[in-house]
Amino acid sequence: MTLTAMRAALALGLGLGAFHGVAAQDAAGTASAQTRAAQQAAAAQLPPEGTRDADFARRGFLATRKDPVILAPNGKVVWNLDAYAFVTGPAPDTVNPSLWRHMTHLRHHGLFKVTENVWQVRGFDVSNMTIIRGATGWIIIDPLTSVEAAAAAMELVDQTLGKRPVTGLIYSHSHGDHFGGAKGVIDPADAAARKVPVIAPEGFMEEATSENVMAGGAMMRRAAFQFGTGLAPGATGQMGSGIGMGLSSGTLSLIAPTDTVAKTGETRVVDGIALEFQIVSGTEAPAEFNVMIAPEKTFLAAETATCTLHNILTPRGAKVRDARAWAHYLDEAVTRYAPQSDTVISSHCWPIFGKAESTAWLAAQRDNYRWLHDQTVRRMNRGETMHEIAEALESSPPPGNGQEWSTRGYYGTISHNAKAIYQFYLGWYDAVPANLHQHPPVERARRLVEALGGAERTLALAQNAMAAGDYRWASDLLQNLVFAAPENAEAKAMLANSYEQQGYRSESAIWRNQFLAAASDLRKGRAPMSAAQSNDMIAALATQELLDSAATRFAPERHGGRRLIVGIELTDRKEQAMIEVGPQAMIGRVGTLPPQPGVTIRGPRRALLALFFVKMPVESVSPMEGVTIEGDRAGLQALIDALDPLPHGFDIVTP
Repeated sequence: MTLTAMRAALALGLGLGAFHGVAAQDAAGTASAQTRAAQQAAAAQLPPEGTRDADFARRGFLATRKDPVILAPNGKVVWNLDAYAFVTGPAPDTVNPSLWRHMTHLRHHGLFKVTENVWQVRGFDVSNMTIIRGATGWIIIDPLTSVEAAAAAMELVDQTLGKRPVTGLIYSHSHGDHFGGAKGVIDPADAAARKVPVIAPEGFMEEATSENVMAGGAMMRRAAFQFGTGLAPGATGQMGSGIGMGLSSGTLSLIAPTDTVAKTGETRVVDGIALEFQIVSGTEAPAEFNVMIAPEKTFLAAETATCTLHNILTPRGAKVRDARAWAHYLDEAVTRYAPQSDTVISSHCWPIFGKAESTAWLAAQRDNYRWLHDQTVRRMNRGETMHEIAEALESSPPPGNGQEWSTRGYYGTISHNAKAIYQFYLGWYDAVPANLHQHPPVERARRLVEALGGAERTLALAQNAMAAGDYRWASDLLQNLVFAAPENAEAKAMLANSYEQQGYRSESAIWRNQFLAAASDLRKGRAPMSAAQSNDMIAALATQELLDSAATRFAPERHGGRRLIVGIELTDRKEQAMIEVGPQAMIGRVGTLPPQPGVTIRGPRRALLALFFVKMPVESVSPMEGVTIEGDRAGLQALIDALDPLPHGFDIVTP
């Protein structure tokens, strides 16, 4: 899970009320008759109680916190261990029974014994913290998302197992829920002095800091839909994320690695414990490895294999991942590491115990990604479009999908992943010329509504679809009507209802979140978004990335075609850079000062951030301690004025 996902984290609460003016509609917050029937059909497919997952999710439990609420120093709630305590007994009509069953396993929290010298803290965040007993201290793999959650986890470890120093820290990959709590585990000074090794896959720092920079504004807003920001946990609200309960909302930190691993088979001995690494970069994260804990015959599959099908392309947005490579890496895990392993653990979800069970589980995960890839490509090469492929594969899942529940779509889905694989190879265009140059959404919606006979006729068609339980078609009709006539309250209310019913039916927790978040936006309006940043992440971001990011906010039409050369000397980093502004673009270069700048900025990097990101006026920045601005100040101010402010969200289901 990436940094933008971290920023969309804390649930804010959802009030579900009734609507006026929508005839023959089920009240908001209730399941329709058709949804109840769909839930009953889904419940009939569930495995019996007392399954392997129910056993493994609880096995080895030792202790948990007495106080379920983890607080930040300022008193803010960072995490509530009991947020999903309501998930007991039969599934309510408003939750897919398969997702409900899944959450009965994910909701367990505390310290769990895996082997004689390996433990996990689970349920203190969306991710797991793995603890290995070294010769003199604890070796920690993946210190959760926030400093506060990580510190609480370590407190539980010390109280239960005995206090020992942390003698090694390992990041399995470059997503924030696997490194953000680092400063809750070790002192950065110990890492800097190399008293505590910090090990990560090659490319970790670049990927951890840059993955969300260019598209961060859009990804952050979309992540709010994916993770259900604004939806309180509950039978009509959020039901976790599919790979965990939710995200802790405390302080995101980052301690730079002191050692990186580049190739599969590389080994390290950390505090007397032999570890072997499998590089799996390009699967769930651009920099990632799995870890073989040799003395304990335990294989950490990081996030390449968990209790659910993962995302080949996340709904929040990202670069498409390589499903074929993912399957190859899992095959390598099956053939190289499973024979050495009695237990497989992951950075999310619960362990798999036993050599035979572990091997079969990894093989099922491998086969699932391979099936998705190969069948998508097979159909793609027969001329089917991404939507046709997704529909076909979703309606006829592989036989193993009904026996191995970890291959089901509680996080990623067959439908979304099939489209992602198609996009990986062919892009968004389906080669139908009518789709090559469509009207933009609002204009297209206006024409479609007119062609359907107007707003009243479109509402009537949608009402018929709702009455038949065809919420997909109702949403299609109504979303076009809302785009064509956003003031139409009846259309918005009915659209919210159609989204809500689809959310209730969704087996995927994040599909549920997206449908219910859309319904909430339609009913209550878009919730404000926080622009909170991590000081550690900003400090670690390369200056070239900062300049390129600023350039994506440059509006040439507001700059009037003027040219400007800006020299930049960052005194705290002993770094030189320049910006060349022309009629079309703003080009940043790092490494040298321009020979004849129009204006020169000298000072600490915070001055650069103040000007180009906070958009502070030049005259307010220049008096700062250690800052000098020489030359065309008016030209520099004109450039700052031509930059868009940092994004703080946008509408999705309304134009």
